Amino acid sequence: MKPSHAPDPGNDAATLTPAMHHILLALLRGELHGYAIMQSIDDLTDGAMRLGPGTLYTSLRKLLDGGLVEEGGERREEGDDERRRYYRISTTGREAVVSETRRLAQLVRFANRHARGVLA
Repeated sequence: MKPSHAPDPGNDAATLTPAMHHILLALLRGELHGYAIMQSIDDLTDGAMRLGPGTLYTSLRKLLDGGLVEEGGERREEGDDERRRYYRISTTGREAVVSETRRLAQLVRFANRHARGVLA
């Protein structure tokens, strides 16, 4: 059963874009700043998905507005830019990423059953 406050894949306004889904996946590892999110997504996808700053920060704004991501506490590492913001996944964000990942897994299972030899 899907939580009522998680994005509904049938509702276009609430559906996670691939960029948003990947950001949430990256944040499952812990609190990250924007550039670290981009690097994490690059690592997760072996370079198949590379987010530019425009896509990243537009997606983060939507995730923040939707309550799926929260701004983290200020961290100051040596050489860290004081303007750097950190982000963390919220409880609602965790529910959303689980829901979207399950939805995609269901599509992969369907494709594997019906497209024999196409997916390796």
